[in-house]
Amino acid sequence: MGNVLCFGSSARVDSAQSPHTNSGTPKFTSKTSTSSARSSPLPYCRESSIESLSTPRSEHEILSSPHVKAFTLSELKNVTRNFRPDSLLGEGGFGYVYKGWIDETTLTAAKPGSGMVVAVKKLKPEGFQGHKEWLTEVNYLGQLHHPNLVKLIGYCSEGDSRLLVYEFMPRGSLENHLFRRGPQPLPWATRVKVAIGAGKGLCFLHDAEVIYRDFKASNILLDADFNAKLSDFGLAKAGPTGDRTHVSTQVMGTHGYAAPEYVATGRLTSKSDVYSYGVVLLELLSGRRAVDRSKSGVELNLVDWAKPYLGDKRRLFRIMDTKLEGQYPQKGAYAAATLALQCLCAEPRLRPRMKEVLGALEELQAPQNVGKPLVSEKKIVSDRVKKSPMRHHRSPKNLTPSASPLPAHRQTAHVR
Repeated sequence: MGNVLCFGSSARVDSAQSPHTNSGTPKFTSKTSTSSARSSPLPYCRESSIESLSTPRSEHEILSSPHVKAFTLSELKNVTRNFRPDSLLGEGGFGYVYKGWIDETTLTAAKPGSGMVVAVKKLKPEGFQGHKEWLTEVNYLGQLHHPNLVKLIGYCSEGDSRLLVYEFMPRGSLENHLFRRGPQPLPWATRVKVAIGAGKGLCFLHDAEVIYRDFKASNILLDADFNAKLSDFGLAKAGPTGDRTHVSTQVMGTHGYAAPEYVATGRLTSKSDVYSYGVVLLELLSGRRAVDRSKSGVELNLVDWAKPYLGDKRRLFRIMDTKLEGQYPQKGAYAAATLALQCLCAEPRLRPRMKEVLGALEELQAPQNVGKPLVSEKKIVSDRVKKSPMRHHRSPKNLTPSASPLPAHRQTAHVR
């Protein structure tokens, strides 16, 4: 589970997490301006709905949403069998996630193994995710509905208790599949599928003029068929309105994923999300974490280490995930690497929009780009990997490392 970074005049590290056993990463919070107009839905966002997000809503209005159920604490105790240890799915700085069962029609507690499986996130009173972030999540997920956003079923606000009830995502987070050692590494086609699914969710948010602000591998959850859905909306912000080009906020986010201009100035735009998307695309290509504490020097930060190779066809193999064992189309890998490089451009205005990113990624799924590499190509990749230091690289067993604050010469971090 990860930590959240807060940067202000005095910086502090915050942590929050997605519905399931995801690790968190540094986050940034701010005061938002709300959006006044909606763009028309994008072609690939048809199975979605956007309610009006143009005016701020009171806490009472948010919690009165007709799309989510207000559970009592007693009901959720029944759903999770009184939060029994054997129902625990994961734990993070925010609290705990439990598995439970509810009746699909009445949404009341059901016997284990029957009805609909749900994930119940129970916040610690002293945890990193506070009431504000909890309310933000209810606000956005109560209004935004899309196949690539995790579904919020309900919530509980009783006394000091704050809980959220989500649909259950059986394959957990992308982070676990990429970085945990296991017998089944994600094949190339699945990585492309996940990148496209997560990109559709992010594109939908941008179409609704919402900036996600916490796009990372641990917040991408996977269903049984590896369809990706975005989770954890505690840091989401309404985008700029009128002739404004950005939203000025207190910087919060995840170390290694946050766009450099946002960290430096607190100016947030949809292109900040595009940068974070580029980092995750790089993780999918390399199988390495955005920040890897087991490395040193330039290899500590994935973007710094990988960038020199992304635009070089002949050297790209040096950063490709060795667990793929050369089983990927060389042209497709280079196209994805080029796209990642564009998303990671230091100048925000030169980064592509998510609509453009999706168009390029969907071309990788075209029949002519899906084929397996030639035998000779596989042999070349294999021979080169044997000589590469990456040959002996192993992903760490632990979840995403705790995010670190900005360099000491800029800010000092404090745990909140």
